[in-house]
Amino acid sequence: MSDFTDLNSILKSQLFFSNASAEEEVFHQKDLIQLVPFGISLTSDMARPFLLLKDKDQIHTLPVAVSPLEAGITLGQNHNQSLLATPHRFTQYLLESLSIKAVQAVFVEIKGVHQYLRIYLSGHAGVNSLKMRADEAMSLCLHLGVPIFATLPFINQSKLLNAQIDGLTEGLLKNQKILTKNHSQFH
Repeated sequence: MSDFTDLNSILKSQLFFSNASAEEEVFHQKDLIQLVPFGISLTSDMARPFLLLKDKDQIHTLPVAVSPLEAGITLGQNHNQSLLATPHRFTQYLLESLSIKAVQAVFVEIKGVHQYLRIYLSGHAGVNSLKMRADEAMSLCLHLGVPIFATLPFINQSKLLNAQIDGLTEGLLKNQKILTKNHSQFH
C-alpha cells in the first residue's frame, strides 16, 4: 500500500501545469516573433515527439508537442528529393478553388497540455480565423507555407509546459515497476 501512496503523491505533484493561460492571448503584430521549423525530436520511449520551431536568429525555440502521425507527415513533407503523397493536398486544392488563403498562424493559448494557434484566413466572407490545437494543424500549416508566429511570453510558457511534460514522463517511466506491481494486486 505504501508503493501506491508514493505513486499517487508523485502523480499529483506532476499533473499540475502551472501558468496555463485562462484565455486566448492578446497580442500586437509588432510583438510577434516569426518561427520556422528547425527539427523534430523523436524518442523511442513513450514520450510524444516535439516539433521545434526557431526564430530566424535561432535565439528563441518553441517546442510544439505533436502526435507521431503529425511528426511523420512533417518529416515526409520536408524531403525535397521526391514529391511524397500528403494528406493535405486535398485541403490545399479545396482552399485554392474557393480562393481562401491562410495568411498566418499565431500561437494564442495553452489549455492543459495542449497549445492552440489561430490561423488567420483571407478570401472567406464569413470566417476570418480558426482556432485549432497545434498538434492537429502544424503539418498543414507547414504544407501550405503559412507563416507561424508566437509572442515571447507564449514561447517561455511553452518551454515550462514542455519541462513539466518531460518531468511527468520521466516520473512515470521511473515508477513503471510500481504501476505493474499495483496493477497485478488488483487482478
